[in-house]
Amino acid sequence: MQNSTVPFDIQPANRVNSVSEYYFSRKLREIADLNAQGLDIISLGIGGPDRPPHADTIEALCSESRRPDTHSYQPYVGIPELRQAFADWYARWYGVVLDPQREIQPLIGSKEGILHISLAFLNAGDGVLVPNPGYPTYTSVSRLAEAEIFTYDLDESHGWQPDFDQLESLPLDRIKLMWVNYPHMPTGTNASVELFTRLVEFGRRHGIVIVNDNPYSFILNDQPLSLLSIPGARECCIEMNSLSKSHNMAGWRIGMLASNPRFVEWILRVKSNIDSGMFRPLQSAAIKALSCGPEWYAEVNRVYRSRRAIAEQIMQSLGCRYDPSQVGLFLWGRIPDEARDAESMADRVLHEARVFITPGFIFGSQGNRYLRISLCAPDERMSEALQRIQNMKS
Repeated sequence: MQNSTVPFDIQPANRVNSVSEYYFSRKLREIADLNAQGLDIISLGIGGPDRPPHADTIEALCSESRRPDTHSYQPYVGIPELRQAFADWYARWYGVVLDPQREIQPLIGSKEGILHISLAFLNAGDGVLVPNPGYPTYTSVSRLAEAEIFTYDLDESHGWQPDFDQLESLPLDRIKLMWVNYPHMPTGTNASVELFTRLVEFGRRHGIVIVNDNPYSFILNDQPLSLLSIPGARECCIEMNSLSKSHNMAGWRIGMLASNPRFVEWILRVKSNIDSGMFRPLQSAAIKALSCGPEWYAEVNRVYRSRRAIAEQIMQSLGCRYDPSQVGLFLWGRIPDEARDAESMADRVLHEARVFITPGFIFGSQGNRYLRISLCAPDERMSEALQRIQNMKS
């Protein structure tokens, strides 16, 4: 057979060209290269808890994995015991009563949920409201769904909360979905009943589905709050939650969403055609994690409170200012006025102090003058990062 002289040429789907590789995917390769050169980079960039889950959670995974009958395909809706555990968790900590059979859908992580919700609600060309600054995946998944993105600015002068006057000026008749995230990443702004009440009223009045991404409510926060606690919220709202931050289970990929039965059923139609049920021992471990008492969260926050104090010193050493009332897994700070931009400042810290911190531009244009420090490193590494940065400035 002769080789064809016609070159093989094929182009990806247009949606592939609408997104780029995730910033942290690229940056972590660079850091791996620097570490391979022996530079010992201290990473304060990613919000991946570095401590293990509760010992009972790990034991549940191990013991269930040893059983011969736990390795087959699992229900797309999760086992009943897991849905009940999520319902009990919501009732105990958020004061929200959910029907475990019809109002809860386990997820293989929140990123999966963002995709499934987008595909369930958005036709090509439908409008979606995305916060600026905000989690980049809201934007990238909306692009993959071929939706029209309308960003709404969050500004420090407005407490990093939506400007509802600005929202009312948008073509709301074309908008179907709104992403919110309180406690907010990256700014650390806490949720409030007042804010959630306005969001529910806004969604109901304009026929917009409000989705709150809520993985940070237990971190450095004494009053976890759910959007679904607001009267009328279940009619127009979805809330996602996760064990990644609250239970040190980021790599386990265990999340959930809750809403009214109709919304949950639509999302299940998408999910059941894309992935499969979660490994049963993981579900059993999640049940054990969800049963943790207040002492678990107190210990988690004791550790993060100590690290947060060091992160504040790092911000001060960099000449950044920050709001001390922030909650969550990060510290968000505004760079000095004389600094060129956050990206160049973060790169200088990386290459001169060998410390990786996140420039705020990756969360949107409203983050251009901000840096984010993760609390996911031991005290001794954070203290070393502080020393390195202080030496850099001298």
